[in-house]
Amino acid sequence: MSFRSLLIALLLTTGASAASAQTPAVNQARANGVVGERFDGFLGVAATASGAVRSQVSTINIRRRALYSRLAASKGASAQDVGITAGCQLLDRLVIGQAYMLADGVWRRRAAGRSPVPDYCR
Repeated sequence: MSFRSLLIALLLTTGASAASAQTPAVNQARANGVVGERFDGFLGVAATASGAVRSQVSTINIRRRALYSRLAASKGASAQDVGITAGCQLLDRLVIGQAYMLADGVWRRRAAGRSPVPDYCR
């Protein structure tokens, strides 16, 4: 099993649900395209958001960072690699209309018939 495959398996079994856990306000902001997933496994603010939503995004990202660090330490990987692997999984779960950011720093919306998952994730 490749290193990337191992990380994906770990995320799916131990942390993907924790990594994607959100609050009702963040869920609504995601549905409206205000908050979106980033390529690096973290949430980002894609449009004007309330202070409460920004704070909740920050809290979720702190939890994700801790999860990625724990997984990385247990497998001798970098937290950045774990985050990017998680990002691949999280981008794959986006529904049409949700916002996302790739490594180029540009916010986009998931369109019908187009995968937001970068080639390096495949």
